[in-house]
Amino acid sequence: MKIAIISDIHGNYDALVEVLKKAKTENVEHLLILGDIVGYYYHPDKILEALSEWSFDIIKGNHENILEDLINTPSIGESIRLRYGSGHQEAINKLSKNQLEYLKNLPETKSVKFDNTHLLMSHGSPWSNDYYIYPDCKNDIIVKCDSTEHDFVLVGHSHYAFAIRNTNSILINPGSVGQSRQTGGKASWTIINTKNKCFQMMSTDYNTEKLINEVEEKDSQIKYLTEILKRS
Repeated sequence: MKIAIISDIHGNYDALVEVLKKAKTENVEHLLILGDIVGYYYHPDKILEALSEWSFDIIKGNHENILEDLINTPSIGESIRLRYGSGHQEAINKLSKNQLEYLKNLPETKSVKFDNTHLLMSHGSPWSNDYYIYPDCKNDIIVKCDSTEHDFVLVGHSHYAFAIRNTNSILINPGSVGQSRQTGGKASWTIINTKNKCFQMMSTDYNTEKLINEVEEKDSQIKYLTEILKRS
C-alpha cells in the first residue's frame, strides 16, 4: 500500500491540489497529515473539502493551537497577523463551528499501522508539537527520536525535508506542502510503500501567482509571505 505523508499545508490550496493530483497518479491510497492545516495563507475550507475525498489520518500542529488561542482571546489577533499573516483569522471566518472543534480536538501524536509497517505521526517532535528538528540538528536530538516500536517516526514543523536512518527507525520530515523554506513554488511531501518499507521524497511544482496576488491584497506589509514563495 502506498501512503503519502504531508505536512504544513498552511492554507495553501493551490499547492495541495497539485500534490493530491500527483498522489493519485502514484496510486497513493491513504494520507498521513502531520498538522498545520491553517496559518499564513487563506483557504483551510477548500483544503478540508479536498482532503474529505481521501482516506486519511491527521494530527494537529502548533498552528492549530495558535488558532485555538485566537478563538479564545481575540485581542491577540493583530499580533498574530503581523507574525503569521491573516490565515488564522481566515480560518475563523471560513470554517464552521464543527470544523473548528474538529481541528481543536485532534491529537498531537498518533501511532498507525499499515500492512506490517508501524508509523508514529508527530508535528514538531514526538515530545512537543512546537519543537523544531532540522536536518543539521545535533545527533542527540536525532537519537531521541528513535523508536523501537515504529519503523518510521514522522515529523513536520520545520518545513525542511529530510530522512535520517536511526538505529531502530527512520526519521522523516516530508517538508512543507504549503510553504517550503527550501524552494519557492515546490510542495514537499513523501510516499511510503508499507509493503516493502521503501520511501520516496517528493517535490511537486505549483503556480504561486494566484497566492502571491492574494497576499498583496490581504497582507502586503508582511513581505516574508511572498518572499518565501519566490525563494530559489
